[in-house]
Amino acid sequence: MASINEIQNVEAALAKAELMAALSVETRTRLAKQGTPCTVEPGNLLFAKGDRGDALYVLLEGEVEVRTSTEAGKDVRIAALKPPAVIGEMAVLDGGLRSADIAAIRRSRFLRIHRDQALAALESEPKALLKLIAELSSRLRHADEAIEDAQTLDLGGRLAQRLLEEAGDSSSVTLTQTELARRIGASREKVNRKLHEWVEEGWISMGRAGIKLTARDRLTALIKDARAG
Repeated sequence: MASINEIQNVEAALAKAELMAALSVETRTRLAKQGTPCTVEPGNLLFAKGDRGDALYVLLEGEVEVRTSTEAGKDVRIAALKPPAVIGEMAVLDGGLRSADIAAIRRSRFLRIHRDQALAALESEPKALLKLIAELSSRLRHADEAIEDAQTLDLGGRLAQRLLEEAGDSSSVTLTQTELARRIGASREKVNRKLHEWVEEGWISMGRAGIKLTARDRLTALIKDARAG
């Protein structure tokens, strides 16, 4: 049985999640009490492609990545998700199979909500269904953008874009070169060479704390030029 404090933490996370924010306070409270907490250690899967979609998950702490594999067995990163992301709603809606793997990047905590409970909540509140449609449409646009970037951006463009996205409003990126390489579909050696080129040009600096972006405008311009070309 979850403690009152744990239930309150779950309710707060649900209120911030794209889908759950559209539900009433009463319904979110009910789901928080019905849901089951679970934890996934770094490198382990929350669920795998092809698994039955019998539940959705709310990410409370940590970070996960959405990924799939090529026929050669190479992992391809699709997206990274942070709290309070809602995960697995597509398979919950249609009762189908999972379309991708969800792997923990860091130790991650979730609230597992059974499909029957989630569907009952959505059916009782049509506004939440509209919110879900908007969220799925947004994800589709991001997927289209990723496909376009893979076709139009070279390694430098993809790396610059990843650095800017990971830095967000700050100027620091803590990902390792190996992780950066995997996220843009390149070798670590090529990423290392490109980063050192940018260090020499004064666009970034590198140290034990990670990568610091010292000329964001140059990285942004590089991406713009690559798309225009």
